[in-house]
Amino acid sequence: MLIITGCLLAEDGYRLWLRYDAVSDKALLTKYKTGINGMIAGGNSATAVIIKEELQNGLKGLLGKNIASLTNIVDGTIVAGTAESLAVIGTIFPLFELEKLGKEGFFITTSRFNGKKVIAIAGNTDVAVLYGVFHFLRLLQTQQPIDKLNIVSIPKIQNRILNHWDNLNRTVERGYAGSSIWDWHKLPGYIDQRYIDYAKANASIGINGTVLTNVNANALVLTKMYLEKVAALANVFRPYGIKVYLTARFSAPVETGGLKTADPLDTQVREWWKKKADEIYQYIPDFGGFLVKANSEGQPGPQNYKRTHADGANMLADAVAPHGGMVMWRAFVYSNETPDDRSKQAYSEFKPLDGQFRKNVLLQVKNGPLDFQPREPFHPLFGAMPQTPLMMEFQVTQEYLGQATSLVYLSTMFKEALDADTYSKGKGLPAGQAGSTVAKVVDGSLDNYSISAMAGVANIGSDRNWTGHPFAQANWYAYGRLAWDHDLTSSQIADEWIRQTFTNEKTYITAVKRIMMSSHETLVNYMTPLGLNHIMGTGHHYGPAPWVSNAGRADWNPVYFHKADSIGIGFDRTATGSNALSQYAKEVSDQWKDINNCPDEYLLWFHHVKWDYKMRSGRTLWNELCYKYYSGVDSIRAVQHQWNKLEKYVDKARFEQVKMLLAIQVKEAIWWRNACLLYFQTFSQMPIPAGYEKPDQTLEYYKGLSFPYAPGNG
Repeated sequence: MLIITGCLLAEDGYRLWLRYDAVSDKALLTKYKTGINGMIAGGNSATAVIIKEELQNGLKGLLGKNIASLTNIVDGTIVAGTAESLAVIGTIFPLFELEKLGKEGFFITTSRFNGKKVIAIAGNTDVAVLYGVFHFLRLLQTQQPIDKLNIVSIPKIQNRILNHWDNLNRTVERGYAGSSIWDWHKLPGYIDQRYIDYAKANASIGINGTVLTNVNANALVLTKMYLEKVAALANVFRPYGIKVYLTARFSAPVETGGLKTADPLDTQVREWWKKKADEIYQYIPDFGGFLVKANSEGQPGPQNYKRTHADGANMLADAVAPHGGMVMWRAFVYSNETPDDRSKQAYSEFKPLDGQFRKNVLLQVKNGPLDFQPREPFHPLFGAMPQTPLMMEFQVTQEYLGQATSLVYLSTMFKEALDADTYSKGKGLPAGQAGSTVAKVVDGSLDNYSISAMAGVANIGSDRNWTGHPFAQANWYAYGRLAWDHDLTSSQIADEWIRQTFTNEKTYITAVKRIMMSSHETLVNYMTPLGLNHIMGTGHHYGPAPWVSNAGRADWNPVYFHKADSIGIGFDRTATGSNALSQYAKEVSDQWKDINNCPDEYLLWFHHVKWDYKMRSGRTLWNELCYKYYSGVDSIRAVQHQWNKLEKYVDKARFEQVKMLLAIQVKEAIWWRNACLLYFQTFSQMPIPAGYEKPDQTLEYYKGLSFPYAPGNG
């Protein structure tokens, strides 16, 4: 939807980064028009039809002229297809070159054929060509030169998946952009255009899988009525190269199958799951498999029957294996009966099971050992299970990161985890040698995994702009781009997204990229600086509540995690405390166990630190904590000021939307700063340093705030 407002077009954000508006650089536009004079797209599959339509629509919007479909090559022809669909592709790209690409990789090159200049986009499958077409259109949208192209792009990770925490009643757990986009009631008969546009957006950034349902699973989705609805969505997504996955409730054989047990070693239970898998594949021949949350936060699982996680995962893996399916078994577990540091429990449960899982099982591991906190060290399971494929689970939705009111670009956080060095032994690397990054664990190159995957918990909802906050679109985009190629930089991804989503105007790009690149650190500073974590409000996780001590179990309480007392603050995870550091390689633990060498950003994660401890900055810990909280507020105020200077570069609707959200974010940052410092001050008994503005409310005021209808609880 476009609305004329003065001289600019106001947008509602629906088109995401696929706007295809006319190239603004007039000289470059003329060059593009001169260099592109027609197109030949091969194949007759549903995907091939999409390729032709996307090329024509994209080029028409970007160049302002119709690009005709040709039968003969002329100068400036775009040739897109496989060697099988277009003979010319086999001439430009010899077979041995195409073989390098696999099923999803693509070539884009500027070449000559029979004396004519052509731009060739090629792959071994139609889906690969579609990825190449989206990449080519991205070059035009970001106003890159196309006269000497020689691009080879192959995804580093095989399965690049969005996890929707959507419920069948259309609520979305940890969703901040409206209700679920899946209208189960109208399916399978009504196919919303939004489903098609969703598939298109995902394909444009290389996402090739979607888990439709919440990890807190409902067994009904595995029944005939819902499988017919799932099949309708799968039919929409298939031409875009996207497989459908479902969450499997472990107790489904009891809840919907009439059995008395869900014991994974029970013959009847195993047969029930085998038949259920057969039924699913009848509806959805390319069904991807199951995602499972078991024996975690009240969900049923194999431990209910004194079986292991491997027993449960292998039962499901055996059921889908004949069809080529896989099982993603979440490692987010913590036992109510285990009085140990919660951050240690996933490692303790799964490390002993290394090598016991079927080949089509992946362990889905969160980026950090706790729970999607604003900042965590990397999860110790990465690098610790060389015989078991581990897949990354990032949270794209901002559950603990300001939800839908905060501008926080998460690519820098994702990269922080992916680039972390595990120092684990791997292919060509002895234990203790640098280079065994988390990214190499996840892409399978470190331990020669035969299967690789990455998951992102989606931030998508029914809001017109898909993600609530306009800048939250960048996190969906960045997740997809990093899942395809984790070597991309956050700056490069931000540049792409800004140019496609807003404008190629340099002044705007420079200012907004600066805002995005510092936004995560800004939020960490005013929420959980120096390694603090899990001090949000109970349940909804909205706003600060470091004083809470009455939750249902000890490790749901913020006081469990910060352990503030009259001496200091922080969770001792060294050998004198929970010894969580022992789960990391020696090279990692040696750095982090020494309070004088531990990076400031992880200090209170691993150490209980005295209030008067002298930091690297020369400030005491208390003064450093105050400095971080106040600098976070100052930084988001500066962002607000910077944004207000950019009005002339942005359509009115999105400018005003971001302006209002930044005003909310500033208020929330002040709330976080004041509430946390007033509370921690009751332990430190130290004053807020002179020169800082004083809190305008009391601690009791902040403790009294209540949010019974905060979004995202599902």
